[in-house]
Amino acid sequence: MLLTVATSLVLLAPAASGAQELKPFAPGSLKEIQAARAGRPFVLAFWSLTCTYCHEEFALFSALRKKYPALDIVLVATDTPAESEALSDTLRHYGLEGIESWVFADEFAERLRYDVDPKWGGELPRTYFYASDHGRRAQSGRLDRERLEAWIKQQFVTTPPH
Repeated sequence: MLLTVATSLVLLAPAASGAQELKPFAPGSLKEIQAARAGRPFVLAFWSLTCTYCHEEFALFSALRKKYPALDIVLVATDTPAESEALSDTLRHYGLEGIESWVFADEFAERLRYDVDPKWGGELPRTYFYASDHGRRAQSGRLDRERLEAWIKQQFVTTPPH
């Protein structure tokens, strides 16, 4: 209970100061993210302040959001709520402050990772590509821009009427 109250206070502080809102990612949060996007494709990316490749991925996400404004990206930091200020600063640095963002808010990160994907061992970056039917594909490690753009085009292509 005390951890929950402390986590809530840490997460509310950025909202009060105008910084990036970081929602607490707890068991069940993935279902909330999926439900909010029912029938729509999106990218779910897990990252950390200490992950070098994650920062490279942020530069890519920033560029692709400009090119494809309909691209829905959800970011989840595997760090702790105590690092909210540094997390917000990082998102702002890459121009990603408007993207829905979460931070692990359970002292047992393994439980959260398992809730997301029982096969995920915690390696970062970890990205999930959700198609409009919510079938998903997971990828660990660096994203390839060409493959990512091909996925985006496949998801957002409109079929001309017959």
